[in-house]
Amino acid sequence: MSIQTQLHKILHYFQRSEKSAKVAKERLQIIIAHERIERDKPDYLQAMQKDLLDVIAKYVNINKEDVKIELERQEGCSILELNVVLPAFQEKN
Repeated sequence: MSIQTQLHKILHYFQRSEKSAKVAKERLQIIIAHERIERDKPDYLQAMQKDLLDVIAKYVNINKEDVKIELERQEGCSILELNVVLPAFQEKN
């Protein structure tokens, strides 16, 4: 094996690690961004979701997985969005 071949293999090895380092950096940035989003959510959101589910369940038979609560921030405002899939209403005859 020539010196050029060995040198090429060594350089290729280090080039691969640079690519994997870049990928690792990008993945870490995605994880950090996701954690920041989760951290910015208020602590009371989970408790509020449970309370809302309990109140709705008092009056309507619902599947708790069919209730989604989202909190968005836009232009200095907080928007609380509540989506509930209600069962079909059937009139009694």
